[in-house]
Formats: sequence, C-alpha cells, structure tokens
Amino acid sequence: MMEMRPKLLCPSILNLAIDNIREEVEKLDATDMDIYHVDLMDGTFVPNFGMSVRELEMIRRVTDRGARKLIDCHMMVMNPHNYIEKVAQAGADIIYIHPESELIPSATLELIQMQGKKTGLILNPCTALERVKDMLPITDYVMIMAVNPGFAGREFMPYTRQKFIELNSYREEHGLDYHLLLDGGATKEIISDLYHNCGVEGFVLGKQELFFQEEDYAACIDRIRAY
Repeated sequence: MMEMRPKLLCPSILNLAIDNIREEVEKLDATDMDIYHVDLMDGTFVPNFGMSVRELEMIRRVTDRGARKLIDCHMMVMNPHNYIEKVAQAGADIIYIHPESELIPSATLELIQMQGKKTGLILNPCTALERVKDMLPITDYVMIMAVNPGFAGREFMPYTRQKFIELNSYREEHGLDYHLLLDGGATKEIISDLYHNCGVEGFVLGKQELFFQEEDYAACIDRIRAY
C-alpha cells in the first residue's frame, strides 16, 4: 500500500488582484495552508509577466508577523542564476528553476543551496525525467507542470499523469526524499487521484478550488485537505 505523505497546500498568489493583495494574503495566512506559491515571469521564458520581488517581500513581512509560513518562488525567467541572491534575500524559502532556462542548471541548484534555501526543479509537460534525474539527489522539491506555464486557470493535461507516477517511482527506487507537487489544473478530482494513486503530496491551488469560491479561504483549505 502506498505511503500517504501529509498534503502540502500552496496557494498561487498570481490569482490575487494587485489592488488588495496584502489583505488577501493576511486572510490566507490565518488558514491551515502550507506554502505561498509566488510566480516570477520575465516575458521571455514564458509569454507573460508575473509578480515581482516586491510582492515576495510583502508576503514575507505578513507571514513573519503571523503564521510564519514557507514561501516558494517559481522562477519562469531566463538565466535565473542572476536573481537567486535577490530572491533569497527577499524571503523565498524554496526556489524553483526550469532546467531549460539555464545552460548549467545544476550550478544554479548549488547556488540556491549556498544561500541556505531549499532547491526546486520544475518540469514542463514536455520535460522528460531523463533530463533531470541526475540533479534529483540535490533537489528538495520537484514540481510538475500539468499545464503549459505562464498563465493561471488552465486545465490539467491528462497525459502528464504518467510523469507523476514516474517521478514517484524514481523517488522510491533510488531512496530519495524530494517532495512531489502539481502545478496547474488542481481540481477536486485531480487532487484526489494524484494524492491517493500517484504519490503526489503537494498542490498549487488556483481558481478551481481556492480562489473566487463561495466559502472563505479557511473553509476551502479544510475541504481540500479532505480530498
């Protein structure tokens, strides 16, 4: 029987309207969520612009005064090594990079470690396990995109399910302990299937189950924990 790891629930801050983002972060901070998910985009690696280091710093201040949650930074930028120190100083606990964004991604993972932060790898729908497996021993969090990156609210691509199974099996077979997470299309049905059947413990939460719901954030988080 598959060992069930505790769920990691990661609200995606990109879903919040910029005009009242602090107030909404304070509401999230009072819930049983686990990790703030902050998307940084440069308009080059993906065809969109995301949040900035200023929002990351604001979230750090809010949660440091409150629940002291973790913050991850999903770097959808070219050559993220240029920004690792700045993102680390702004308060990110986990820094994710895409292997396609760097000439030598393993060196950037080592740079993240040197800043005293947890390392993260993001696999796009078209990124094969073979491309990243040699870096997995120095990776703390592996996040699989089940949508093409760059925009919020897209639907889960069913063919990516096999990738979660492969990454979970590889983790078990090689005695590794990285966390395995989903980013994109996290509906009730997808969360339940990946958690119970594929060994996935972490979920980036968006409009499907957390934001713009009739319930408040706390009730939504409690509901998602039960999936």
